[in-house]
Amino acid sequence: MRSETDVVVIGAGQAGLSSAYFLRRSGLEFVVLDANSRPGGAWQHRWPSLRLDKVHGFHDLPGLAFHEQDEHRMASEVVAEYFARYERTFDLPVHRPVEVLAVRDAGPRLLVETTGGTWAARAVINATGTWTRPFWPHYPGQETFTGRQLHTADYRTAEEFRGQHVLVVGGGTSAVQLLIEIADFASGTTWVTRRPPVFQDAEFGPELGREAVAKVDQRVRAGLPPASVVSVTGLMRTPQVRDAQARGILTRKPMFDRITPTGVVWADGTEQQADVILWATGFRAALDHLAPLHLREPGGGIRMDGTRVVAEPRLHLVGYGPSASTIGANRAGRTAVREIRQLLTTRPVETAAAS
Repeated sequence: MRSETDVVVIGAGQAGLSSAYFLRRSGLEFVVLDANSRPGGAWQHRWPSLRLDKVHGFHDLPGLAFHEQDEHRMASEVVAEYFARYERTFDLPVHRPVEVLAVRDAGPRLLVETTGGTWAARAVINATGTWTRPFWPHYPGQETFTGRQLHTADYRTAEEFRGQHVLVVGGGTSAVQLLIEIADFASGTTWVTRRPPVFQDAEFGPELGREAVAKVDQRVRAGLPPASVVSVTGLMRTPQVRDAQARGILTRKPMFDRITPTGVVWADGTEQQADVILWATGFRAALDHLAPLHLREPGGGIRMDGTRVVAEPRLHLVGYGPSASTIGANRAGRTAVREIRQLLTTRPVETAAAS
């Protein structure tokens, strides 16, 4: 089955819903395709112990305030409820569960092939985020480890590590949050990062935010993969982090040389026994379905001009690179829709027979 529309939005998380809001106001015909079975985007999959008071930088979606007074509720539940209310309030045409398999160039239109049929679109906004692409680095001996290995995406609760020694790999905010949680239950923890962590005493304000966005934007304009947020901003030294540092929980060690059946070994022969290795090593952009468009640059990234893909001006990536934050996604959604509207007004609408 093939359907035609002006714009297809892929993904119904923060970036996708923001884009849909501005599309609704633009008068363009559009659909939103979401692989999840219910509203909530990636938030619905976050670990249960992530409460609202531990969430950094969640912003309202455009047009509807996020009113939640109980900061001790699970973020996964509260944000999912908010997203569902948002879809209903603005009567957004979200189709789910629909998995996008491929996006192809079909001349005057882009073909979006899915598990629920094919959409022929005059433009596409990709808002698939990163949650479905956890990054697992490889180290020698990894397959011999007899304990448990899991990624942040698989984490549920710190209580399951009671009495175990947990080795956490990664230098991001999630690694710090989970180390602090796990330390209350584990027999011991070890924190390992590739680079020494940089803690910021200043609050994450507008100036630091603009600086971070500018640095990431510079990379994607050059066709390089986006840098991680922490590599640009550093880690915020919150009261919780200060307490953990005082307790010795956030004492970092450099990356180990190899993994053994019972732990890890550094180049100097130092060993650390471990029952669990938790890979808090981040995520990669979920863009495999765009492979038929051949967008990758020699540097490994996709060359961008704002939200627009340089090699394919009908395609916008929202929630990618400099817009990979809740407030950034809101602004990027508005920008993408404005540019798409301008583009489509200069091109005639193809009839079904012509396409």
